Amino acid sequence: MLRLLNIEFHKLKHNRASKVLIGIYFVLLTSIALIAAIKFDVGFFKFHLAEQGIFNFPYIWHFNTYMASIFKFFLLLVIVSMMANEYSNKTLKQNLIDGLSKKEFILSKFYTVLVFAAISTLFVFIVSLILGLIYSNYNEVGIIFSDLDYLLAFFVKLTLFFSFGLFMGILVKRSAFAVGGILIWFFVESLFKGFLYWNFNKNLFSSSDSVNKNSLVTDSVDNIMQFLPMESMSNLIKQPFTRIKEVQAAGKYIGKDFTQHIGVHWYEIAIALVWTFIFIYLSYRLLQRRDL
Repeated sequence: MLRLLNIEFHKLKHNRASKVLIGIYFVLLTSIALIAAIKFDVGFFKFHLAEQGIFNFPYIWHFNTYMASIFKFFLLLVIVSMMANEYSNKTLKQNLIDGLSKKEFILSKFYTVLVFAAISTLFVFIVSLILGLIYSNYNEVGIIFSDLDYLLAFFVKLTLFFSFGLFMGILVKRSAFAVGGILIWFFVESLFKGFLYWNFNKNLFSSSDSVNKNSLVTDSVDNIMQFLPMESMSNLIKQPFTRIKEVQAAGKYIGKDFTQHIGVHWYEIAIALVWTFIFIYLSYRLLQRRDL
C-alpha cells in the first residue's frame, strides 16, 4: 500500500495544478472559521452568527461537515486531472511496462482517494473541535464527542464522490469531459426525480387530503431515489439548518417536525459504500478491457 501511495504522491508532487487545487481546498475548509466573524450591527439590530448556536457541540459536527462537503469539488478536479494526466503523459502505460499490474494501478488511485478523504475528515475534525471549544456553550466531554457519526458520513461521502470521479476519469480520459459527465449524471438524476414526483402526483395517489398526499409522494420518491449514487451522497449529510432553535420553533408553530429525517442512518452509509465498490470495480474492469 505504501509503495503504491508513494508512486501517486510522487506524481502529484510534480503537478503544479493539483498542488494549487489541494491548497485552495484546504484554505476553503479553514474558511469555515470565518463564519464566526460574521456580525451585523445596524442601529438597534445586532446579529452575531456564532452566537446563534451553530458552533455548539454536538451541532457543530453536523454544520461543519455539511459546509465542508460543498468544497469537495476542488479535490474532485485533482482526481480527474490525475487520471487525465496518466493518459496524456503516457505514465499509465509506463507504469504497466515497469511491472505495475492494472489491479495495483487502480488500487493506487483508490488508496489516494482514501487518503484525501481521511485527511479532509481529520482536518474538519480539528477545525470543528477548536471552534467548538471557543464558542460552544456546552463543553462536557460526553456532549463534545456525541454525533461524531457525521464525520464518518463525511468520510464516506468524499470517498464515494472521488471514486465516482476516478471512474469518470478512466471512462472518458479527459478531465473536462469527466467533470461534465458527473454534472450530466446529476442533472439526469434530478430530471428523474422530477419525473417521479410528476408521475406519483398524477397517477398513484388520489387522496383528498393534500398534506397526506404530499407526504406519500415525497416518501415514495425518496424511497426510490436513495438508491441512486448522487442522491445517496446527498442523503449522508442532510442540511443542518432546520436544527437551529428558531427554525424548530417555527416548525412547531405550523405543526411540522423539521428534524425528523436529518440524522445519519446506517443503511444510507451502506448504500454509499456499495456504490463506492461499484465505481472502483467498474474502473478496474474498464482498464482491464481497454487496449493501452
